[in-house]
Amino acid sequence: MDHKEMVLEFISSKDYSPMKYKEMATFMQVPKEAREEFRLLLEDLLREGKVFLDDKGRYRLAGSEFKTGTFLGTKKGFGFVSVPEMDTDIYVSEEATMGAFHGDTVSVRIDSEETGKRPEGTVVKILERNTKEIVGTFQKSKNYGFVVPDSQKLSSDVFVPKELTKGAVNGQKVVVTLTSYGDNKGHSPEGRITEILGHINDPGVDILSIVRAYGLPEQYPDDVYKEVEGIPDEVDPKDMAGRADLRNVQMVTIDGEDAKDLDDAVSLTKEVDGDGKPFYHLGVHIADVSNYVKEKSPLDKEALKRGTSVYLTDRVIPMIPHKLSNGICSLNQGCDRLALSCLMDIDSKGNVVSHRICESVIKVDRRMNYSDVKKIIEDDDEATKKEYEELVPMFLEMEELALILRAKRRSRGSIDFDFPESKITLDEKGKAIDVKPYERNEATKLIEDFMLIANETVAEDAFWQELPFIYRSHENPDEEKMKKLGVFINNFGYSIKMSGDEVHPKELQKLLTKVSGKPEEALIDRITLRSMKQAKYTVSSEGHFGLAARYYCHFTSPIRRYPDLQIHRIIKENLRGKLTDKRRNHYDKILYEVADASSRLERRADEAEREVDKLKKCEYMIKHIGEEFEGVISGLTNYGIYVELPNTVEGMIRLANISGDYYYFDEPSYKLIGEHTRKEIRLGERVIIRVASCDRFLRTIDFDLVKVLDTQAEAKDE
Repeated sequence: MDHKEMVLEFISSKDYSPMKYKEMATFMQVPKEAREEFRLLLEDLLREGKVFLDDKGRYRLAGSEFKTGTFLGTKKGFGFVSVPEMDTDIYVSEEATMGAFHGDTVSVRIDSEETGKRPEGTVVKILERNTKEIVGTFQKSKNYGFVVPDSQKLSSDVFVPKELTKGAVNGQKVVVTLTSYGDNKGHSPEGRITEILGHINDPGVDILSIVRAYGLPEQYPDDVYKEVEGIPDEVDPKDMAGRADLRNVQMVTIDGEDAKDLDDAVSLTKEVDGDGKPFYHLGVHIADVSNYVKEKSPLDKEALKRGTSVYLTDRVIPMIPHKLSNGICSLNQGCDRLALSCLMDIDSKGNVVSHRICESVIKVDRRMNYSDVKKIIEDDDEATKKEYEELVPMFLEMEELALILRAKRRSRGSIDFDFPESKITLDEKGKAIDVKPYERNEATKLIEDFMLIANETVAEDAFWQELPFIYRSHENPDEEKMKKLGVFINNFGYSIKMSGDEVHPKELQKLLTKVSGKPEEALIDRITLRSMKQAKYTVSSEGHFGLAARYYCHFTSPIRRYPDLQIHRIIKENLRGKLTDKRRNHYDKILYEVADASSRLERRADEAEREVDKLKKCEYMIKHIGEEFEGVISGLTNYGIYVELPNTVEGMIRLANISGDYYYFDEPSYKLIGEHTRKEIRLGERVIIRVASCDRFLRTIDFDLVKVLDTQAEAKDE
């Protein structure tokens, strides 16, 4: 029995009387030198929800009515607690939050739990504060100031004494460090201003505010810069020893025109087997970043702290410094580079019949971009084909293989959500001047296909070798969410089959195929995506539902993702025969935290990127207030209609602003119905809207309805 089990057994015993930390440590005769470890052990039990702290700070065994989770705040003061083992968040009224801030770890008591309804609860203890700083807009009064938070998940302004305002003036974006969290009994949070970012209208301050709000690191510590200075600009011949020399193999990188960190190259040759059937030798060659970012070095610690590169509209916050990511770790054309190569033999049905993973030295022949490769394989553009004459046969064979791999994934049920990403163009002052969809083409899909098969091959290799590893896992959806999806799509005449309490990804793939090209396509795609769980990093191979893959990992981007860098080290140690029991134990100790931190930091990056996109779309549409556009109804609620424009901008028509009738949301049919006229407004219908207003602070866009195009019941805004 380990220490954690002993403590849990003690708290579970009939003779246990609730105790505080010090009382328990004394009673259990924990030596002074082990008390910190004992405290961390109790924190683990709290996080796991096995014990909870009562209002007097005493440890009690958690019953079914007590849970530990993360508080999710709202601007209106109420909130929700997300508990890992529960499918539904717990609603907490404003009076029952105990002053919890968004992101805090809390103990919550479930007060009511009725079938079919969201459970309600009360926060009984705040276990860990997550918010130390807040970014917001400063407002000055005569004898004090206050900061209005940018985050819509914080309900209280922060009071700042006059002597702690740092000379801030009205309208400046500031960072305020909290000195008191206040409570939900009328006491406001308090703080001191530690940084003035600039005025709300100054160039770049809007995005900088989001960077600060999400705690994204901008500068590297001095010891990281010092370490980088010692890394050469070119490959040391000593580092090539013992590696497979693939410099004579024809290979290319294929990326966007403005990409600078090129971490993957591809090569391909095609042969015919004894039966006259083609098979392909595919090489996916990934920059060997781990050769330069050594474990436990300042570079490595900072990379783990960042977890991922963050791509905002006007800047990149890289995981590793640009000198490496754009230099020796970038597979630049004509340069010797160290790589980790996954060499696969793939038959005409898309099966990987054999593979080899090896350390290599490579030299990229050409740095290609998606546009030119598209012109070759999709457009059959003669001028481009002549420019890259020596590479054209390889590109055509790559397209052959990509189609085979795509068909194989599709046959097993892989789900492909093809949402257009937004491409936002800024001027020299950081203002949005254009927003349009960034469409995938055959060249981008080709690279995706090759990266996917490499990731699967590496993950399966690691699984069967029983290596300590980090996998990319996507759990099966919850039964309840799938049933709700089934009810929703029934409104459109579709259905999905469930086997027991599970649905096969192929069923969802069939659904998305059926709705393809239909007015309701975008909506059903989105609702289906929201019904699925979020992918995450795990230390065990749990499969990837969305890809219908039994084994999957992230291997192909060690420049911008820490899990890729981490597994590169493990693979190399194994190839070199140095993965001893001692090293396996080492990885067993650290990988859970690496996987957990990587998942958490990935979500942070995604949220920051979404917030910047929303901000810049709002800024762009300000110039179009009063103009009319055609769009598609992408969502319906009991308070408004969401409309998406062809350029990916989404706004809302408030029901209260639709003249001519009072429309209400009929949830069973998922329609808006006019109370008097019985006119219907449905999802997926085309509408003409007028841009009414844009709020950069809230990052929202309001539309007025001009005309519904797709229904006999045209609603017109008089």
